[in-house]
Amino acid sequence: MIKMAIYGKGGIGKSTTAANLSMAFAKRGLTVMQIGCDPKADSTVNLRGGKMLPTVLDTLRQKGKAAASLEDLVAVGDGGVLCVEAGGPTPGTGCAGRGIIAALELLEEKNAFSVYKPDVVLYDVLGDVVCGGFAMPIREGYAEKVFLLTSGENMAIHAAANIALAVEHFADRGYASLGGIILNRRGVPREEEKVRELAEDIRTEIVGDLPFSADVQRAEELCKTVLAAFPESDMAREYEKLAQQVLRACGREDA
Repeated sequence: MIKMAIYGKGGIGKSTTAANLSMAFAKRGLTVMQIGCDPKADSTVNLRGGKMLPTVLDTLRQKGKAAASLEDLVAVGDGGVLCVEAGGPTPGTGCAGRGIIAALELLEEKNAFSVYKPDVVLYDVLGDVVCGGFAMPIREGYAEKVFLLTSGENMAIHAAANIALAVEHFADRGYASLGGIILNRRGVPREEEKVRELAEDIRTEIVGDLPFSADVQRAEELCKTVLAAFPESDMAREYEKLAQQVLRACGREDA
C-alpha cells in the first residue's frame, strides 16, 4: 500500500490537485482512498459531483463510536475513489487538529484499510499550521511520503518550508519522508526560480509542474475533476503525468 500526504497553504489548489491525482491513480487500475484532513471537509467534493460527504466527526457526534459503521464513514466517488472527510469541530468550539486525530483513529479501529484494501491512500492536509492533528499523517506513520504543493507566491513558499521542517523533525523516528515539491503555477514573477530555490534549500526536488489552465476552473464549476469533465484535455494529461511522477517518488518503479 502506498501512503502519501499532500500538504500546502490553504487556497493553493491542494484539494483540486489531490482529487485529480486520485482520479489519475484510479485510471491506472489502482484502488484509491482519499482522506480529507481539512475542517472545511471539501477535499472530495469534486469526486462526488459537488455533494458534500458527511464527516467522520459528524458521524461520531450523531451515532457514537460503537454504532458508526464503515459505510457511514466511506463513500465511493468518481472512478471508484473511496472518499473520506475527517471534518472539524463546531465553529468556535474544539480543536480542528484533534478532530483529525479522532477521525484517523476511528478509521483504524474500524479496520478501514484492511476492509477496502486500497493500493493508494492519499491524505489531503491543510498546511498553514503543522501541529497537533495536522502533523499526524507525518508523525504517526499514516503517510510514508509527503508532497508539498506550492506556487511561487511568498506565503505559499513559506508554508511549504515550514512543512518541510516538520517532516525533517520527525525523520529520525522513521516517520514520513519528503517526496518532493509539486509546483502549481500562478504566473507570479520568478515563479519557477523561487520554487527551485526552495527545493535546494530543503534538499528535495520538483516532482511535478502543473501549468495554469482554465480547464481546472471550468471543471470545478461543473463540480468535477478535470479527468472526469475533460478527460482528453491537455490538463488531464498533466495530471496523469504527475500521477506517474508521484508514484515513482514513492518507489513504484513500474509507474
